[in-house]
Amino acid sequence: MRLQAITWDRLGDRLAERLLDLEPTDGSAWTCVALDGAPAAHPGDLAERVGEALRVRGRPSLVVGTEGFLRPASLRLEYGHQDTESYYNGWYDTGALWREVFDPLGPGGDGRVLPDLWDPVTDRATRSPYVSLPPGGVLLLHGPFLLRHWFPFDLSVHLVLTPGALRRRTPESERWTLPAFERYDEETDPSGTADVLVRADDPRHPAWNG
Repeated sequence: MRLQAITWDRLGDRLAERLLDLEPTDGSAWTCVALDGAPAAHPGDLAERVGEALRVRGRPSLVVGTEGFLRPASLRLEYGHQDTESYYNGWYDTGALWREVFDPLGPGGDGRVLPDLWDPVTDRATRSPYVSLPPGGVLLLHGPFLLRHWFPFDLSVHLVLTPGALRRRTPESERWTLPAFERYDEETDPSGTADVLVRADDPRHPAWNG
């Protein structure tokens, strides 16, 4: 696949411009976007850039990170602190994401989204208030493994790193998670299934497929 060099700011602008004309595929009043990638690729940074680019264009948006929907430590770490299978299949509360994020933004929803549910530092509920996303607004959900859950995304963006770049940019204390990303690539092929591919090996010089 041919990729073109681009700056992060320009990438945020181009994605925002694409979203202005994108109609929700389920007939709802909200557009749902995935910013999918390993933590080392910093998909949340791109989500924030897109959100800001939408704001200056007069389009409301809400950035939500899956790290706010982790399961309690008693469930995440049931099989140890470095269990790859648990990290891949059991760390993120996908049921809560459906209930608190996607259902309110689906057909017949009221637009009231819970931006986060669980604080992994305190291992307690965040008790964050609900946020109302106006009709016509855009959900920007960022995190890893997003494309394997059949979430109703209208646009999916995958930030890809080569295995070498992923290892270099992942802190040593978190490298036990790397087999989970290899499995994700094999089982889901996010680079082949995402609508937009962004190569982020060099954090200063991204490239994308336009």
